[in-house]
Amino acid sequence: MSSPHFTYEPVGATRDDPAFCPPGYHSLHVRTRIGEGEKVFRRASEAVLTWEMHRAMGVGMETDADRAAPDVDVTVTLAGIIRAPCRVVWTQDEPRRRGWAYGTLAGHPESGEESFTVDRTGDGTVWLTVAAFSRGQKWYARAAGPAARALQQAYARRCGATLRRLCADLAED
Repeated sequence: MSSPHFTYEPVGATRDDPAFCPPGYHSLHVRTRIGEGEKVFRRASEAVLTWEMHRAMGVGMETDADRAAPDVDVTVTLAGIIRAPCRVVWTQDEPRRRGWAYGTLAGHPESGEESFTVDRTGDGTVWLTVAAFSRGQKWYARAAGPAARALQQAYARRCGATLRRLCADLAED
């Protein structure tokens, strides 16, 4: 599908520290309340791990895999114009935290890593956190500068709004 080489270091850094940001990169951290309860947590987790959240936003997720797993290649497509090759670098499946992250491959407009995690806190509240570090790789991504970062922020907020909508019909525990 694409080159096996990541375009950044250190691969997998968002797993243990979503706020990690290497020098020369820009960080992103957007946390959205999705709802409450175990049913919401399970539904949100499944939507994130199976690409459903992204596809419900109208984002193309070209992959042969039905869910995120380490070493799965996925090409994210936006508006049928931008093609962004990535590889899943980690997944997490714990009782209160589930999610995954991808790293950028050659041909991606950006260089870096982005994670999508669903957490259930002690009081039962379910959150989606989108965290990333990135910098422009292609000329047009570098030229976009602050506008590109604003689009990433809007994208992360839209992830949360979409996931909240996908879980809206579930009753609280």
